[in-house]
Amino acid sequence: MSDTVGYDIDGAVATITLNRPDALNALTVELKVRLREALERAGADDAVRAVVLTGAGRGFCVGQDLREHADALASGDTSLNTVRDHYNPIVHALAEMSKPVIAAVNGAAAGAGASLAFACDFRLASDKASFMMAFARVGLGPDTGASWTLQRLVGLGRATAMLMLAEPISAEQALDMGLVNGVVAAEGLAAAAAELAAKLAAGPTAAYAGIKRALATAAVSDLRTALETEADVQAACGQTDDHRNATQAFLNKQQPTFSGR
Repeated sequence: MSDTVGYDIDGAVATITLNRPDALNALTVELKVRLREALERAGADDAVRAVVLTGAGRGFCVGQDLREHADALASGDTSLNTVRDHYNPIVHALAEMSKPVIAAVNGAAAGAGASLAFACDFRLASDKASFMMAFARVGLGPDTGASWTLQRLVGLGRATAMLMLAEPISAEQALDMGLVNGVVAAEGLAAAAAELAAKLAAGPTAAYAGIKRALATAAVSDLRTALETEADVQAACGQTDDHRNATQAFLNKQQPTFSGR
């Protein structure tokens, strides 16, 4: 799509690559705009049934480009408008995409970069990866959804410590905390992410969209609302070819084939 964001399709899987390797994929305005466009493109393409988000080079993403940020401060942008203009829409695009998104964290993930991974549905980490909530180091609070996602992944106590102490977390520590779904050798990360993405892409993607909706609703609602959302999701899934065909396949002792419809 641009020099700063790569977009590749292999079968039903789209891979979006943050591509500023010399800057550890630090987020400039251009990169943020192109990332949002790539996510929206993947979300709108019915042929894409799973998405992988990764970084080029030895870093996943170290967050906001601080040189560009310093220039913005010098120009008077102390309200940090990029949060509303760029980061928030990117998180919405990730969280509300009606297909699974895998973060393949190949190296350092810090600040908004780590938060991007937390907003994905799955996180696979290289054994060389690390995570750091770096916001407090520069006198800032969290953004890119970290206040919402992080405590749901690791609990309030650990989320508070990660955000306030701003200390790096290794890949193995992240696995122990439940922050990532798996850790693989660096040289095998791309293959592992591709394998998981292919498995998801071959699955009932309409049901996956319903699962994402139900979980997001239940995270911020009472039991009655969660139950009503589950009923709505089941009603929608019950009308799909995937459900009807999979039910018949089960009765016939066959493996179902899913179309995402």
